[in-house]
Amino acid sequence: MNDEQRNTAPLYEMLELYREKGNTSYHVPGHKNGRAYSDAYSAGFLSEVMRSDVTEITGTDDLHHPEGVIKEAQELAADCFGAEESFFMVGGSTAGNLALILTVCSEPGMTLILQRNVHKSVIHGLMLGGVKAVFLEPLLDPDSGIAVAPAVETMQAALAAHPDAAGVLITMPNYYGMGIDLAPLAEACHSCGVPLLVDEAHGAHYGLHPALPAGALLCGADGVVQSTHKMLPALTMGAMLHIQGPRLDRALLRQRLAMVQSSSPSYPVMASLDLARRLVHSQGPEAFTAGLAAVNTLRRGLAELPRYGLLQPAPPLQHSGGGRAASAVAITPPGEAAYVTQDPFKAVIYDVTGVLGGFELQRRLEARGCVPEMSDDRHVVLAFSLGSRVEDAIRLLDALREIDIELESEITGGTILALASCAINQSSAVEELISNTNSDKVNISTWNNYKDNIISAPVPFSLKPVAAGEKESILLQDSVGRIAAEMVTPYPPGIPLVYPGERITSGICSRLTALSRAGAKFQAAADPSLGSIVVYNIRKGGEV
Repeated sequence: MNDEQRNTAPLYEMLELYREKGNTSYHVPGHKNGRAYSDAYSAGFLSEVMRSDVTEITGTDDLHHPEGVIKEAQELAADCFGAEESFFMVGGSTAGNLALILTVCSEPGMTLILQRNVHKSVIHGLMLGGVKAVFLEPLLDPDSGIAVAPAVETMQAALAAHPDAAGVLITMPNYYGMGIDLAPLAEACHSCGVPLLVDEAHGAHYGLHPALPAGALLCGADGVVQSTHKMLPALTMGAMLHIQGPRLDRALLRQRLAMVQSSSPSYPVMASLDLARRLVHSQGPEAFTAGLAAVNTLRRGLAELPRYGLLQPAPPLQHSGGGRAASAVAITPPGEAAYVTQDPFKAVIYDVTGVLGGFELQRRLEARGCVPEMSDDRHVVLAFSLGSRVEDAIRLLDALREIDIELESEITGGTILALASCAINQSSAVEELISNTNSDKVNISTWNNYKDNIISAPVPFSLKPVAAGEKESILLQDSVGRIAAEMVTPYPPGIPLVYPGERITSGICSRLTALSRAGAKFQAAADPSLGSIVVYNIRKGGEV
């Protein structure tokens, strides 16, 4: 496509024209371009949004049967991100993960190979599709204790052991911006005739600047889900699904997307996808200049604050994507490192003295008006983007300096002793987990659910709920050896540590206990404080 086409945003421009015409609405939505709200009951800032909140009428096209502006916008997106075909989504990456799983595993009982530390939407896709999951244990980074992705050798062994597998699903990058080279994984999948699916929710910007890692499409993935709203400037829930190659049934995929998304998609959200694409499509690498300058300012400032460490791979292992023209990064030699790339926009910091855990550091940053993306026992994840500016980094550095000074003043008081005691308690739980997994790797991330088996036996998923008579609630401390009857998901990042039907090991129990003590928030658990957990009762075989 030429520069003139890249500078257009057909879907957004259609909405601008709709506003300018000022036609009278005899169609939904019922707010009638916002006029339903009188001065006494004003919609405030939403009034402006409602003027562009339309539905499928003449000239606005149809997401589920695009022939006009939506079709044009999606074709421009495919050109921008290097796909053969791209689909707009208004249900976030969740919709894309569901659609991909239901496409590849088109009938119940089919097998999918995937890493264990996946987003809850992937688990829900397994349930919806009645899929048999073969879980692969991810490699752990020994320095940070964070799980990344399975080794290529593990995936090759799983493919050999399960020749009936319909595909492989990998999450890359993880929530912390850590990644590996996907090219060998794609090659392994294709040699077995199966597609590689990638949940690239946090990597929509990958491959668009030389300082960024290569994207999954460039590495050979067949289906890639991206949350355009996360690391690119679309509205929340705006996402894209990119496809290439012959290994996915595209007609079935369209049908699955129509199943898992609303028949009345948000036009403001779709228009924001069009605008986000136009921004990076027209400006190219320059779109990221200001954001990268902010990150560099933060890095220089942290170098002068010895209390804080910054997560990053060893320098010789750091590779860049180099944009669309660059080759994929080199394979990581087995056992050398769990990850080779770090998203520069994901600044993962921690207190090297161990006094402040991640949750406490996040609390103190928020008290100073700096709101992180998430935290775990040790780390705080700070998400920058092309929308960040140098002044954002300066404010963050000022807050970190204040926290450092504050801690020094607490050394002679009792507060610092209490914090240290809390850190020791969390550390003890971690050490117990290490001993239970026979691993010398620290395992502290909310992503991690480390087990002894590198490749699991097929685990059948279904939508059948657990009957009330088959389950009971017991104290978490008494749950070791029992079979979970509920899903327990720290959020963020939304990675289930336990799913129904999974045996609760001492390691899992320790992990949940440590997270609960540290202040992590949980979704799906009947007891949000996690003092108790729902398990299958003994009569149902819920105890080893």
